[in-house]
Amino acid sequence: MSFFNTLLKKAVKVTVFQPVLPEEARNALFLRAAHKLPPRRTLVLSVGMRKEEIQLVPSEKLDLDEWKNVIKSDLPKEGPEILEHEGDSSLTAIREMVKMWRMAGKIVPENISNEQLKVLMELTTKSSRKKYLKYLATKEHLKNAKKEKQMAKRKIMLEKPIETEEPSEPLNTLFLKFQPRTFACMYNWRAARAMKFGQPLVFDMVYDKYMTNMEIQNTISQLLETEGCNRRSPDPFHIHFCSLQTEGPYQKEFLKRYRETWDKLLVTTTEKAHIEMFPKEKLVYLTADSPNVMKTYEHDKIYIIGSLVDRSIQTGLSLANAKRLNLSTARLPLEKYLHWEIGNKTLTLDQMIRILLTLKDTGDWKKALEFVPKRKHGGFVDTQNYSQEKKELLKKRKVYQFGSSPKNIDKSLSSNLNKEPKPKRWWEEE
Repeated sequence: MSFFNTLLKKAVKVTVFQPVLPEEARNALFLRAAHKLPPRRTLVLSVGMRKEEIQLVPSEKLDLDEWKNVIKSDLPKEGPEILEHEGDSSLTAIREMVKMWRMAGKIVPENISNEQLKVLMELTTKSSRKKYLKYLATKEHLKNAKKEKQMAKRKIMLEKPIETEEPSEPLNTLFLKFQPRTFACMYNWRAARAMKFGQPLVFDMVYDKYMTNMEIQNTISQLLETEGCNRRSPDPFHIHFCSLQTEGPYQKEFLKRYRETWDKLLVTTTEKAHIEMFPKEKLVYLTADSPNVMKTYEHDKIYIIGSLVDRSIQTGLSLANAKRLNLSTARLPLEKYLHWEIGNKTLTLDQMIRILLTLKDTGDWKKALEFVPKRKHGGFVDTQNYSQEKKELLKKRKVYQFGSSPKNIDKSLSSNLNKEPKPKRWWEEE
C-alpha cells in the first residue's frame, strides 16, 4: 500500500507543479525569474491548441494588470469608485451604474436627471435603488405614451379636411375683438382695486402640521383655483394668506406652482395672525362645526376660512382654534335650503369662495348654494312650506317617542291626518 501511495503523491506533484505551457510562455517565465522580476499574470488564449497550430498562429496574450489600468483610466477621476455596499457619492459613478444596469436588461429609465440621480445616491440598499429606477421607468413610459397619443391626435387633426362653410359671424365688423391679454389686464385691475377698497377675506394657514404631504398639495391646488375665481369676479375680495410661514410647506408648494409669478400676485401674504391685523369684533370664523347658523351676509365683517383639507375629517379642529382665540363662528344654513340627510357638511375652498362671492353680489342663498355638489344633497327645500315640513317632522319624532316602530310612523301620521271628524250625537248638538 505504501508503494501505491508514493506513486499517487508523485502523480499529484507532476500535475500540480509541472503545468504544460506553450514554449513562448515558458520562456517568458524563465526570463522574468532570471532578472528577478515579479511574476506577471498572463491570460493565454491558445492553451488548448495543438503544437502545429501554435506554430502557425502566434499565441495571443493579454496582460491583466495593463487591462485593469486601461479600464481605470476610462472611469471619471472625480469622486470615489463605485462601491456597491458602501453607497455612491458621485453623480458620474451613479450614471455609469445606471448605464450598466440598462445594458444588463434591468428596468431602468432612458433619461435620468441630476436631481433623480441625487435621490438615487441617498438610497442605501440595492433593492430600494431598483424600485426607484423601476418607478422612474414606469413614469417615463406613461409620459411617452401620452406624448404619442397627443401626436397622433394632432396628426389626425392636420389630415382632417378643412370645412368650407360660411362663417356664422361676419368677418368684417366695426367691433374690435378682445384679446386674452386685455382680459388679463382687466382682471388685474379689479384685483388691485380690491386690495385698496375691497372687503378682506382671510385664509388661515396654520393647519400644515395636521395634514399629510398629499393633503397639503391638494390644499394648494384648491387655493390656486380660489385665487383665479376671485380674480375673475366683478367685485373680488382682498385675499389675505395669514400665518404663512417662510420656508414652510405651504410656501414651498406655492413657489413650486407659481414660480416667477409668485411675487406678482395681487394678494397679501404675511406671517402675522389675523387677530394681529384686524379687530376681533369684525372677525367671523366660518366652520362646519359651529353651532351658530349664518342667516345673512354682512359686508362689514371679515370672514375667515381655514386652509384645511383632511381626508380623515378631523371634526372640531377649526372650531377649537376659533374658540381658543375667542372669535365668533358661523356655518352655512345647508339644512334650511338643502335636503341634507347624511354625510358631513364640509366644502372645498373653491366652493366656499364661489358661495361667498355670489352672496356678496346677489344676497340670494338659493343661487349661492347652487355651487354645492349635487351628489351631497337631495335638492333644494321648498322655503314656503318649510314651517309645515318642520311641524310634520316634530310629529314624527313624538310618535316615535311613544313607542311606535319606525315602519308604522308614516301610517299612523297619514291615518291621523286623513281621519274624518266623528258626527255629533243629538244630545251633543246645541
